[in-house]
Amino acid sequence: MHTMYTAKYTRIPSGYMGQLVEWPEVVTEGADIEECRLMLEDALREMVAAYKDLRKEPPRPVSASS
Repeated sequence: MHTMYTAKYTRIPSGYMGQLVEWPEVVTEGADIEECRLMLEDALREMVAAYKDLRKEPPRPVSASS
C-alpha cells in the first residue's frame, strides 16, 4: 500500500514549483510540469529515507474522507 500525499504545483518564471501540502519541507522545481512531478517524487523518496535514518515518523497525509 502506498501513502498518498497532496501535491500543489505553482507556475514560476523558471517553470513549476511542486510542494507536498501535508509535508511542506518536500519541495522542488522543474522546467515543466512533468519534470516537476518526477522531481517531487524523488524529493519525497529522499525525505522518507532521511526520516528513517533519523528514526522520525513522516507526517501523515490528510485523509480523503476527513
